[in-house]
Amino acid sequence: MTGAQTAGRRYGGRDATQRQQERRTRLIQSGLDLFGTAGYASVSVKQVCSHAGLTERYFYESFRDREDLLAGVYNELITTISAETAQAAAAAAPDVDAQLRAGLEVFIRTLAGDARKARLVLIEVVGASPRLEVRRREVLHEFAAMVGAVVGPLPGPETSSNRLTMTAMSLVGGVNELLVDWTLGHQNATVEELIDLCHTLYIAAYRAISDQP
Repeated sequence: MTGAQTAGRRYGGRDATQRQQERRTRLIQSGLDLFGTAGYASVSVKQVCSHAGLTERYFYESFRDREDLLAGVYNELITTISAETAQAAAAAAPDVDAQLRAGLEVFIRTLAGDARKARLVLIEVVGASPRLEVRRREVLHEFAAMVGAVVGPLPGPETSSNRLTMTAMSLVGGVNELLVDWTLGHQNATVEELIDLCHTLYIAAYRAISDQP
């Protein structure tokens, strides 16, 4: 049997590509479990592999190093959270107030409901590497753009668009820092109180920049 035939053999109905994807998924889950509890700096590749029930050989078929795994876990979480937040906001259209609340509720509940996700997204990636810091800034801008899309273009001169962009970034950054503080135990509030406060801030800002009463 040739090497190509061996590589393409199916085990349990799964081909080589499917098995590799399954191993990658296990490593992503292991990264979330360990980075989200013990912390990125305290976890080795060996520990990740042991937790996933895989050898280090399989780690390096999917990731270059620990940082690459952290980026993989972060990006998978952000992809899911972003999609679910956008879907919730779209389902509440066309009422802007309802859209903003629906998006905030999904975003905040997703992180507040899983301490591993909150720690990894809000704390562990911060300053982990220049690459991850660039990606983290991109994510903040992506969520700010999502807010801007919900609010829609404002009437008036070009400065209105700039104002909306800056306002959206301020709101997204504010929610991010509030959740960091809450995750670290510095804020004594329920999830519902967090959602209500953030929604109040978003609506107040929206009304201010759109000259609504």
